[in-house]
Amino acid sequence: MRGLPDFDEICPIFVAGVIESARLTGLLIRADQTGLAGRDLNGVKMKQISADYLVIGSGAVSMTFVDTMLAETDETTFVMVDRHALPGGHWNDAYPFVRLHQPSSFYGVASTALGHDRIDESGSNKGYYELASGAEVLSYFDRVMRERLLASGRVQYFPLHEYRGDGVFGALLSEEMYSVSVNRRIVDGTFFNTTVPSTHERKFSVAPDVMCVAPNALPKLAGAYRKFAVLGGGKTAMDAAVWLLDHGAPAEAISWVCPRASWLINRATTQPGKRFFAATVGGIADQFEAMVAATSPEDLFLRLEAAGVMIRIDRDKTPSMFHHATSSVGEVEQLARIENVIHGERVASLAGGEIGFESGRGLAVAEDTLFIDCTACVVRADTYDNPPPVFEEGKLTLQAVYAPIITYGAAIIARLEAQFEDDATKNALSAPVRLADTPYQWMSATAQSLMNQNGWNQTPQMRDWIKQCRLNPAAQAIAEGSGRAPEDAELLERVKASAFPAVMNMHKLMAEFPDPHGER
Repeated sequence: MRGLPDFDEICPIFVAGVIESARLTGLLIRADQTGLAGRDLNGVKMKQISADYLVIGSGAVSMTFVDTMLAETDETTFVMVDRHALPGGHWNDAYPFVRLHQPSSFYGVASTALGHDRIDESGSNKGYYELASGAEVLSYFDRVMRERLLASGRVQYFPLHEYRGDGVFGALLSEEMYSVSVNRRIVDGTFFNTTVPSTHERKFSVAPDVMCVAPNALPKLAGAYRKFAVLGGGKTAMDAAVWLLDHGAPAEAISWVCPRASWLINRATTQPGKRFFAATVGGIADQFEAMVAATSPEDLFLRLEAAGVMIRIDRDKTPSMFHHATSSVGEVEQLARIENVIHGERVASLAGGEIGFESGRGLAVAEDTLFIDCTACVVRADTYDNPPPVFEEGKLTLQAVYAPIITYGAAIIARLEAQFEDDATKNALSAPVRLADTPYQWMSATAQSLMNQNGWNQTPQMRDWIKQCRLNPAAQAIAEGSGRAPEDAELLERVKASAFPAVMNMHKLMAEFPDPHGER
């Protein structure tokens, strides 16, 4: 890193978001195996089309990449292929009460705002900026596809189609096949292998007489039950438990099998705009200063908690998980009401009024219990096994380059693609960031994100652009840079003074301490 970046060159690390994309199904039939070089597949004549980019998936990262490329280029064309009927990737499969973890204004594509910058006046998010619902997010991506991407005349969109490899894709509802002549690159928007409870494969057995459902079914079935068991320790499990509590389920009626306790980002420190300037920028200053002063990974998170940057549900449990999830103090207080929490166990079976755990022990439960399966991991464990570079000859893999705001990273990747010719330069400015699974891995994700940001700040083609990018969570602070009060200027000085030492100490701690929980 060269020099010390100004605050308006540093993007906060605290905005959660949900990491999201459609799943790559893999090579099913190679077109060149037919002997007709991709023109005839198993007797089915393929339609020939061409585009500069063939984009696999129409989830948030793919949509953001294409949206930014449309703004950065004048004639570039795209073909987008997705198994879902609507754009939005895994949002098509999400449970009905899901909401963004972070303010709506930080999510979506760069060209089009999501939400109305409202402050919630009720519920556990009261007093903070609105969190778009899953239905709102799906509607938003559908509108972006129709009014922005397709309206450009440069995008062809093929929903309910499956990519087969080698530029070939086919319809799911017919025998129709397409072969794409790709002028520049195939863009893989499915790197994260996103899974959600409604689509994942359970790792435990369920007896026929046991009712175990994904949270998608909870609103329809909950009224017929008086006992509930939430399975899983992530944000989906927290959402399901909060939903039950918010709708009147007694805390004593809920059991929670929580394999790992989690650190959570305090949503109070992730709010946009002048109204929350002190809390958000103060949170960044507190974070960096904690990173500078920390003597171990454990000490770091205790310092972040003391500063109000991180929160946890049970102060008597040291969390071993961190998934970039954001929560409010109100949500944590709701969850803390649940006393029957089974820590450190993973479900192996559900049968005969008993939960069987992988450890071999069992737990008796009421036979009329409704089990809510929230055990899906958003990013699969094998995602980071031998990841490719972002830019390769003829291929581009959309990955996180700024954690955890994956859509901001997708916009950055598009800007790099449009502004630079050689892949070496592009890859030097887009080092992949491994999304964290543990508190230890948060240090690596944070340090690499800030190093990437510093690289963009040092590059003329990127510096001014990131300042105005809507997805940059520092953009609003940048826009309101004039007329800051003395106390605001003091916060900015704290950020500037601690940014570089913070990154250096993270590298020092990672060299001194092994990851206590290992790789994913």
